[in-house]
Amino acid sequence: MREVVIVGYHDSELVEISGVSSSLYVANRIGVAPQYRVRLATPGGNDIACQSGLVLRGEHSLERLTGPLDTLIVSGGFGSRAAADNARVTGHVRRLAAESRRVASVCTGAEILAAAGLLDGKRITTHWLFADRIAAQYPNVTMDAGPIYIREHNVTTAAGVTSAFDLALAFIEDDHGAAVAREVARAQVTYLHRPGNQAQMSMFVAAPPADHDLVRRAVGYINSHLDEDLSAKRVAAEIGVSERHLTRLFVAELGRAPGRFVRRSRTEAAAQLLAGTRLPVAGIATRCGFGSAETLRQAFIDRYGTSPSRFRAAYADSDPAADQDSAGTGTSV
Repeated sequence: MREVVIVGYHDSELVEISGVSSSLYVANRIGVAPQYRVRLATPGGNDIACQSGLVLRGEHSLERLTGPLDTLIVSGGFGSRAAADNARVTGHVRRLAAESRRVASVCTGAEILAAAGLLDGKRITTHWLFADRIAAQYPNVTMDAGPIYIREHNVTTAAGVTSAFDLALAFIEDDHGAAVAREVARAQVTYLHRPGNQAQMSMFVAAPPADHDLVRRAVGYINSHLDEDLSAKRVAAEIGVSERHLTRLFVAELGRAPGRFVRRSRTEAAAQLLAGTRLPVAGIATRCGFGSAETLRQAFIDRYGTSPSRFRAAYADSDPAADQDSAGTGTSV
């Protein structure tokens, strides 16, 4: 068995515990060998109230648990500061880390690893919302709040919440190969798997709908006519206002001018087609209103920090037909 211990405490984030444990459980169901044995260790072996209000049963006492372990993972949550200030918690995390093949944290679990002295001199990540505070408190670490996860030798720090799934999938791929990790991701209806340097902000989180009726009409028109002329002049004429008034409305309601909104909408639509279809890149560029595959590539890099081909490789199945479609564009993007 691969012995995996997840460290939890009061006000842990439930998803950051269950995301790891559920992924490893699915891998076991698929039939990996050796299988994972996942245990939750808490201070004193006590039950913990997660920040969502649900209570998890403490399976093992953090203080009494011994190695060797395959993997030690420290969860994050609003209770991380109190846990990091608890010398007993950090001391036993340090002890168990020395008996583990690999060590990881999710979200503000990095704060506990840092307090235990396990991140000194390392480049790390955490949830972007807490990065500045943790960086200021632990000046011996190099904080990078951009990536979903960062590996430094046998220590991995992950951004938070759903990045627990990415962390688990990365470990499964390391242990059992990409095909198994892909099968686990498919079983969980999640992407396989976001690369560690993927930006923390979700690619598919749309802006909230505008309150203004005219802006809602304009946005609806844009999203249903991405392959057509979407100049500010054309959109303004469609909803019956002046170009200047349309710009004022977009800046006030959406925080960006119509041209920037159109470019973002086209890029996000292209991302979904890349992830969910086998359409060639040039065809996606045309469907989403880009003049060429190269124009799409530049917009994609500006928006997501990666190229369309790398995004497709990370989010879509490694399917020979899909590869052939991409190759059929004649353009490396």
